[in-house]
Amino acid sequence: MEALAKQFIGRECVIYTITSNDGSIVGTIREVSGGGLLLEDARGQLQAVNLEYVTRIREYPRNRKGGKKSVVLD
Repeated sequence: MEALAKQFIGRECVIYTITSNDGSIVGTIREVSGGGLLLEDARGQLQAVNLEYVTRIREYPRNRKGGKKSVVLD
């Protein structure tokens, strides 16, 4: 998973984990190393996420004009 997560460095992503309260975390991946990733949210706060608990990583969906989609349905 670590090698796959490195492909998303610098991109805004939705991180799905088995332990997060709402099922997903949104932010920009800053660093991936040592079995974890460093995530920066919209407020600029950093979070460390253990890759053992990550089930899915996807780039944040965009509309045709390049803006963020207002609703992400999964």
